[in-house]
Amino acid sequence: MRIDVVSIFPDYLAPLDLSLIGKARQDGLLELNVHDLRSFTTDKHRTVDDTPYGGGAGMVMKAEPWAQALESVAAAAPGERRPVLVVPSPAGERFTQATAYELAEEDQLVFACGRYEGIDERVIEWAAEHFTVRPMSLGDYVLNGGEVAVLAMVEAIGRLLPGVVGNPESLVEESHSDGLLEYPVYTKPSSWRDREVPDILLSGNHGKIARWRRHEQFRRTAERRPDLLDAFDAGSLDRADRAAFAELGYDVVDGRLSRRGGDSSGSDAGA
Repeated sequence: MRIDVVSIFPDYLAPLDLSLIGKARQDGLLELNVHDLRSFTTDKHRTVDDTPYGGGAGMVMKAEPWAQALESVAAAAPGERRPVLVVPSPAGERFTQATAYELAEEDQLVFACGRYEGIDERVIEWAAEHFTVRPMSLGDYVLNGGEVAVLAMVEAIGRLLPGVVGNPESLVEESHSDGLLEYPVYTKPSSWRDREVPDILLSGNHGKIARWRRHEQFRRTAERRPDLLDAFDAGSLDRADRAAFAELGYDVVDGRLSRRGGDSSGSDAGA
């Protein structure tokens, strides 16, 4: 996969040289290029922003430097498919684990890191002629720019590429991989500051351990992110799983979970 990031602060993306993503770059599993938007300006001040039409606070990023930058990275597209242009924005669709899996299948991703009040909207309209454009939000909050969001998204996507994570089985039971949060984990020693590892994990009975972990996923999701259970497919749950949800106050109705005494949904998450 090829990833291009355009930013006025290219040094902000330096952490992508570290850890598993950095190693993936060194090993040739991921080609990642960071471009300075100011290098696509034509005036001596390397201007990338101007005042907004219609008035208002802040500045808006100019269209032409962005068009020049995006034309440049599109020309390097490695495959026949259109590159996907991801524009971090609080007005975008929510970035989820499912989104990360989708984007990990693409040939080329281009991330446009906006700043100030955002990028001239005409750039987004023009880019749709050359890219598959996907404005994307990490959550219901506002950042100073797109760089932080890009760091998070590139790591979430990059770790799904074949060979990046040493043991691919570790990706299977993570939070959100099946619509649930991950179960709690423990390591040695078994007793620490008067706190014990659950006995079941010391039993050696792998069937019971798997069941316990599954039910801990139910409990943790119900406590921390009950909104995720709205979309959870409960139709294939067996008797033990249904009993575990019943203890948490949920019944299975028409293949969906229903909170006893009210709606199954909780409050929306902001991160």
